[in-house]
Amino acid sequence: MASTAFQKSMGQPTAPTNVSKSKFISWDNFQKRYLPREDGYKYEWVRGEVIKTKHTINQKQLYILANLRDFFNKLIFSEKIAGYFEPEVDTFFLAGEAHRRPDLSYFTKRQQAFAAHGEEQIPQFVVEVISGNDLLNDLEDKLMDYWKAGVQVVWLVYPRQEVVYVHSRGKETARCQAGDVCSAEPVLPDFKLPANDIFKKPPMPED
Repeated sequence: MASTAFQKSMGQPTAPTNVSKSKFISWDNFQKRYLPREDGYKYEWVRGEVIKTKHTINQKQLYILANLRDFFNKLIFSEKIAGYFEPEVDTFFLAGEAHRRPDLSYFTKRQQAFAAHGEEQIPQFVVEVISGNDLLNDLEDKLMDYWKAGVQVVWLVYPRQEVVYVHSRGKETARCQAGDVCSAEPVLPDFKLPANDIFKKPPMPED
């Protein structure tokens, strides 16, 4: 996913840059050939190329998504926020040029209504979980797609290092670890929690 130079410049952990790319293919053919597949890989269509990577989220990392969505649902219940925080929503980030599937995307209720009537929406807050053992996309290109499309906040979550890098438009990248608070402001000012809470594993069942 991440180019080594980009990661080093951002102070982020490096990871293998292996990625499988196909020959150029139309969006129509991509929808027919790749979107229905359930083979343990995630397929994205970026400027005519098929980007194939292993699913970033594996069973060992489900607790991370659970922690984030549980916290989101608590804020929903307390009426501090509204909307939807959903995994791997197919989204066009550059007017038909870049089809991506972020690990988690936040959509407002207004966006959900427009989407229901066929108007493509861009989430303002996305989360990507990065694993050094996975085949990864070129993260630098993905972030550029997000910024160009108008995404405001991107979290890059590194389970192995238990670090979160918070990229906010117009601000310096924040590195969150241990008790450092990760924030999704200005998109969701109330969505802020310590990195420890993101990486907190559930206890082992007694039987």
